[in-house]
Amino acid sequence: MSHSARRDHSAHQIPCGYLHCECHFKTQAGRTKHWNASHPTFTSAPTTSVSYSATVEDEPEEPHDTFFIGHDDFPAGSFDAGQTLNEPDNMDTEFWGPGDRLYRNYHPKLNSRPCDATGQFLADGATPAPPPSKSRDDWTPYRNCIEFETAEFLYTRNQMSAGNINILLDLWAATLLKHNNKLPFADCRDLYKTIDSTPVGNVKWQSFKVQYTGEKPAHDVLPWMTESHDVWYQDPHKVICNMLANPDYATEMDYQPYCEFSTDNNERQWQDFMSGDWAWNQADIISQDSDTAGSTFVPVILGSNKTTVSVTTGANDYYPLYASIGNVCNNVRRAHRNAVAIIGFLAMPKTTKEHAACPKYRKYRRQLFHSSISKILENLKPGMMKPEVVRFGDGHYRHVIYGLGLYIADYKEQVLLACIVRSWCPRCMSHRKNLDSKSLCRNHDHTEALIDEVTSSDLWDEYGIIADLVPFTNDFPRGDIHELIAPDILHQLIKGTFKDHLVKWVGQYLHHIQIAVVASFSGLQCFPQGRGFKQWTSDDSKALMKVYLPTIEGYIPTDVVSTFRAFLKFCYLIRRKIIMESTPVRIQDALDRFHHYRNVFESTGVVFTFSLPRQHSCSHYALLIRLFGAPNGLCSFITETKHIKAVKEPWRRSSRYHALGQMLVTNQCLDKLAASCIDFKSHGMLNGTCLSKTLQALSEFGDNEEGEIVDGPTSLVQAHVQLAKTHQHKRARTVPDLSTELSIPHLHNLLRRFLFEQLHPDDELSDVPLACCLRFDGQIQVFNSAASTFYAPSDRSGIGGMRREHIHAAVEGMGGMDIGCVMCFFSFTSEEVSYPCAVVRWFEKANDGPDKDTGMWIVKPLYDTDHSPLVGIIHIDSIYQATHLIPIYGTHTIPKDLKHYDLYDAFCAFYVNKFADHHAFEIAS
Repeated sequence: MSHSARRDHSAHQIPCGYLHCECHFKTQAGRTKHWNASHPTFTSAPTTSVSYSATVEDEPEEPHDTFFIGHDDFPAGSFDAGQTLNEPDNMDTEFWGPGDRLYRNYHPKLNSRPCDATGQFLADGATPAPPPSKSRDDWTPYRNCIEFETAEFLYTRNQMSAGNINILLDLWAATLLKHNNKLPFADCRDLYKTIDSTPVGNVKWQSFKVQYTGEKPAHDVLPWMTESHDVWYQDPHKVICNMLANPDYATEMDYQPYCEFSTDNNERQWQDFMSGDWAWNQADIISQDSDTAGSTFVPVILGSNKTTVSVTTGANDYYPLYASIGNVCNNVRRAHRNAVAIIGFLAMPKTTKEHAACPKYRKYRRQLFHSSISKILENLKPGMMKPEVVRFGDGHYRHVIYGLGLYIADYKEQVLLACIVRSWCPRCMSHRKNLDSKSLCRNHDHTEALIDEVTSSDLWDEYGIIADLVPFTNDFPRGDIHELIAPDILHQLIKGTFKDHLVKWVGQYLHHIQIAVVASFSGLQCFPQGRGFKQWTSDDSKALMKVYLPTIEGYIPTDVVSTFRAFLKFCYLIRRKIIMESTPVRIQDALDRFHHYRNVFESTGVVFTFSLPRQHSCSHYALLIRLFGAPNGLCSFITETKHIKAVKEPWRRSSRYHALGQMLVTNQCLDKLAASCIDFKSHGMLNGTCLSKTLQALSEFGDNEEGEIVDGPTSLVQAHVQLAKTHQHKRARTVPDLSTELSIPHLHNLLRRFLFEQLHPDDELSDVPLACCLRFDGQIQVFNSAASTFYAPSDRSGIGGMRREHIHAAVEGMGGMDIGCVMCFFSFTSEEVSYPCAVVRWFEKANDGPDKDTGMWIVKPLYDTDHSPLVGIIHIDSIYQATHLIPIYGTHTIPKDLKHYDLYDAFCAFYVNKFADHHAFEIAS
C-alpha cells in the first residue's frame, strides 16, 4: 500500500462502502441516509460455498463475512484464506564460557557449514553476504517512526478497541490540526490496513476441511458422520524459516549437536536441546547420507493442548498447535521471544452424549488428530530427506535438514499421540498394574511387530496398544512418537504428582491447613481462604508447592513430611537450567527416597496403588535429561503461557461471534508487527527512539508484588539491588521522625555507626566510641521497597537468565550470610555522598544446619540486652536476595483472625523457605 493512497484524519470516518463511492460520514445514520438517497437499488451479491468430500483436502475456501469482525475493512484478498497461503575421533572441539571453563565436542559431519545462496560452501572464516540495503528512513508500510510506534503501542501493547482508537485520534486531532500537523492514522481502519500491508513476517493462514469417510449405515446415518470441520493453519515451513532468519536468535542458537564438558574435571553437563544425546544420534543417522555433509540439523518441536477462553459463555474451546525449533536455546523459548509460534487450530468434532462412546466415533476423533497434524506438516517433509538452503539470523546461508523433535503435551494427549490405552505409559512397556517395574522402552518397530503378530484384544489388554490407529510420525522419516514424548514438569510433577496425588492424600490427615497464614512474598501467590479451593490453575499449584511443606509439618507423620521433602528436591533438581553429570545421581536418590517414604500412604490405607502414569513418569527423567537436555526448556509451561497471547487475548479482542476468524487476523497482525520491529532493529532504526525509551521506562520497577523477567544479557554480577524510583511523601523526613515512626529510640546512634562503617570499612566498629562517629541531621527519603535483579535461569527469567523481584524482607542467604527483616528503606546524602539504606531487624540461625525433617534452616529473632528487638542499618548493596520466612506453627490451632502481616510478631521461630524459588533453593539447601 503506497503512502500516497493513505487517507488523512477527518471527523467523517465511516466509509460509504458502495463500489467506488468516496463519501465518508460521521455517524451510521448519515451513511444510511446517503445510501437511501444515492444508492437505492443496491442489492447484496449472493454468497458461494465450496463443498468437500475427502477426509483431508486443501482446496481454497473463502472465510465467512463474520471472519473480519473487528477488522471489517480488511479486503478478503489481504488474508489469502485457503490459498497457498557415538563420538568419532575427528570431532571439532571448542572451548566455551568465561575463562574457558567449558569445552564442547561438536558433531563432525552435520557441522553447519555456511554457504552462499546457491548452496556452495564458503571458505572457513568467510563473512556473510550483506543484507539487502535499506534506508534508515524507510519505515514501509509506515510513513515514519512515530506511525510504527503508535501502531505497535495501540495494537500490541494496549490492545485498544477500534472505537477507542477513533476516539483517541479525534482527541489527538484537536491539538495537532491547529498547527496543520497530520495524525499518524486517519482512523482504526487506516491503522489495520497499514499493519496488514507489512511486507515482512507475512505467513498466510490456510484451511482444509476434514470429515468422516469410513463405513456408514444404509439408514439413519449419524450426524457426526456427515459433518465437516475446518482446520486452519500456517505453513510451518515458512514459520520455521522465519525463526531461523531472526537476527535476535543469532547468538542464542545452537547450529550443531554437541557434548559439553567442564575443564575442571571433564564432567559432562546438559543444558539446551542440542546438548542431548538424541540430537547427536539423529545427526549420526542423517549423516549416513553423504549429501547431508555440512548441513544444519533443525529439530521441529511441537506442542498442543486444548484451552478454554471463557467458562461462562460455553462452546469456547480451542485446540491450538504450536511449533518451535530445538536449535533455539531454552532461555529464549522460556522468555517467549516468538520462539514458540502458533501454526494451527485443530478441529474438535462434537456429538451427542449417546453417540460419544461409539467406538467408530472415538476412533474417528483420534485418527482425525493425527491426520490433521500430518497434513499441516507435509511441506516440511521434503526438507527432512534432502537438505535445502536457508538464510540464518547471523546473515549466513546454510544447508538445513529438518526432523521431528519432541512433542510437548499433557498425559491425556500423550495417550492420544502414542496410540495407547489410558493408564499405560507412552514411553515404556511396563504393565499398567505395575508401572514402576523395570521394562524396555517402547519403539515404533516393536509396536509394528506386535500389531502384526498379536490380536487386537491382546494388544489392548497386555500391551496397552490401540491397533487400528496410525500416529502422524509414521508419515515422516526418522519419526518415532514413543521417543518424542517430552517431559512435562507442569502436568506430571506439579499438577499431577504434587497437587492431584500428594496434596489429596495428605488431606486424609488434615482437617485444617494453615496456608492462609503465610507471609506475602515477591512472586508468591497468597491463599487467604487457606483451604477449600474450587478451581485450581497451574499458578495455584506452583504457589502451593512453595509453602506446603512447612505448613503441614507437625500435623502429619514424619514419613509424610519426608515424602514431600524428597519429592520437592526432585522437582527443583529437575528444573535447573544446567544439569551436571552428577545431578542425575542426586535426582535418582531423591526419587528413591520419595518411593520409600510414600509407602506410608499405602500402609495407612489412604492409597491402594502407586501405579499412576503421571507419578511413574518421574522414573524417566534421568534418561530424558541425557537425551534432550534440561527439561525446563521443553515443558508445557511454555505452551500454556503462549495460550494467553495466541488464543485468550485475541479472543477477548473479538466480537465473540465466529471468533476464530478474528483471532487468526489478530495473530497475523501481531506477527507482522513483531517482524517489523525485528526488521527495524536489525537496521539500527529503533535505537534510542521514543519506543525503546518507553519500553525501558516500563521495565523499571515500581511497587509490584510479582517478580519480573528481565530481558538482556546476563549481568556480570550475580545480584544488584536498588531502591524504588519514587520515595514516600507522607513518611518521615528526618531521622528523629523515622525513629518515632519505627519505635527505635536509638536509631540516630545506629545511623552514626553506619556512617563510620561506610567511611572506614577496615576499622573495627566495636572499638570506636560513638563520639568519634559522624553525626547526620539532614533530610532523609523513605521508600516502601527495593528491587533485587539477580541471575536465576531456572526460574521464569529473561533471555540472559536475569530476574527482578521486589524486596520487603531483606536477606543474605544462609552459608555465612545473615537474615534480617526490613523495617524501612531510606536514603540520605552526607558530604555529597548518597547512601541508600535499610533498617533491619536481625534474625539468627537456630542450629548449625537445616532441620532434619523438612531440610529447611530455622531462624529466630535476635534481641538486645534490654530484650528489645536487635536492629541495625545496612547499605542495600549488602543485600543479596529476598527470602521468605514461614512460621513454625507447632500443633496448636491458629487463631482465625490472625493475618499474614502480623506473623513476624506472633511467632518466635521461622523456616527459611528454600522452595520459594530456584535461586533460594540453591542458596538455602
